[in-house]
Amino acid sequence: MGWLNDAIVSVAPIWALKREAARQSYENIKGYEAASQSRTHKAKKETRGANQAVFAAGKSLREQARWLDENHDLSIGILDRMEERVVGSQGIVVEPQPRDLDGNILDDLANELQRRFGNWSLKPDVTGRYSRPELERLALRTALRDGEVFGQHILGRVPKLIHPNEQGTPYSIEALEPDFVPFELNDVAKRIRQGLEVNAWGQVINVHVLLDHPADKLGFRHKTKPIAKSKMLHLGLFKRLHQLRGVSLFHGIMTRLGDIKDYEESERVAARISAALAFVIKRGSPDAYNPDTKTQDIKFSPGMTTTLAPGEDIDTLESNRPNVHLVDFRNGQLKAAAAGTRGSYSSISRDYDGSYSSQRQELVEQDESNRIMQQWFCAGWSRPVYRNWLKMEQLNKVDPLVLPANLDINTLFDGVYYGPTMPWIDPHKEAKGWQAMIAGNAATEAEWARARGRNPAEVKRQRKREVEYNRENQMVTDNDPTNGESNSEENNASTNSASSQRRANRAARNG
Repeated sequence: MGWLNDAIVSVAPIWALKREAARQSYENIKGYEAASQSRTHKAKKETRGANQAVFAAGKSLREQARWLDENHDLSIGILDRMEERVVGSQGIVVEPQPRDLDGNILDDLANELQRRFGNWSLKPDVTGRYSRPELERLALRTALRDGEVFGQHILGRVPKLIHPNEQGTPYSIEALEPDFVPFELNDVAKRIRQGLEVNAWGQVINVHVLLDHPADKLGFRHKTKPIAKSKMLHLGLFKRLHQLRGVSLFHGIMTRLGDIKDYEESERVAARISAALAFVIKRGSPDAYNPDTKTQDIKFSPGMTTTLAPGEDIDTLESNRPNVHLVDFRNGQLKAAAAGTRGSYSSISRDYDGSYSSQRQELVEQDESNRIMQQWFCAGWSRPVYRNWLKMEQLNKVDPLVLPANLDINTLFDGVYYGPTMPWIDPHKEAKGWQAMIAGNAATEAEWARARGRNPAEVKRQRKREVEYNRENQMVTDNDPTNGESNSEENNASTNSASSQRRANRAARNG
């Protein structure tokens, strides 16, 4: 109440009560109900800036997510499914698209670039331990689990480093966990926030990187070096504008995942205890209990018999484990967890019950989430890697790259990037759908090939070679294009012959 109502209460309490009720009604109608705190609505608020919130919780979320990735099967499965759907077994596929001055794709140059990029992909990182698909999966997993991942472009000759790839391309990648860029490094005078140096527009110009992992016991643990942003990869999960450092994919479901793990562990322990059969021996009434009486130990074995004393009876302890509602509760929690990770419930829980239509509906909806994550990963990691590789490939002295004279140099770095595609539940139905779309000029054969995770140019080359081989060796099958033409000619001839016969029959009847 206000001071006026406090004064009115002493002389007219009913009037003061009506005034207060009217005031509260006005407060409720002038704003959103959700903005007002009440007994049933806590109205929790986040008033900090994006960087303040991440600074307060980012490191803790990162470490908790790592623990879950090491110890919780469901958390491991979520990250595994994201690896499969975003990067896949072959990594992000890059199709070079260089064009000539007339706008036509230079197939020979595109094939040569793809061949060279494939050779370099065998050992792209400075350690020489990972292939490009392996490195991309590790980078993705780190970014999802820890919230971000860094990488340094190692261009040209560097002291004490021999580029692991054997094709002479002076380019490698140094992948770095986010620990190498310390959250604690802040310097207002130098505009350094959480290890990132920014200019007046908020653009990152330098990344301050530790020389050693902070968990290492040896080395220069707190010494950093600035690296220009143009030489750094930074793939992060950002939830707010102006946010410099990323947050873990598990940030919204971490409590739920921990609760599921603890609950399942408790149920497992309870089931193990219940599985051990226990019993009690009853002796008369509680009033007849004598603490000095010796108890009888009975050792049980299969098929045994025993004799009880007069007045004794055996009663088993009732077991209500395992809990029959555990599966339903767990599945409900997994659905909520899937909603907070851009994942699908079926792939996380391994629950594939349902009709073709329901499974396909889930795949269709999940496919858009996968495409969003693929675009995020390609923009932040795969595209910069390919373009830097192509830049340095032109400096390859072991196997020089020759560019054609009619190349439009502005298209040299163009390419198509795509990851794993939506799997097919019923290949026959999917194939019929693609055939109808291509026949109606709503899709292309290249899109069909990419939908199966294949390179369209490679499919064409293999198909051409296979058809020519079969024809040369008299092994023509039903899928040879000439069979369709032959069948069409036979059908036309048969139709013409039938039409001629009908005309002749009509003429004979009329004659």
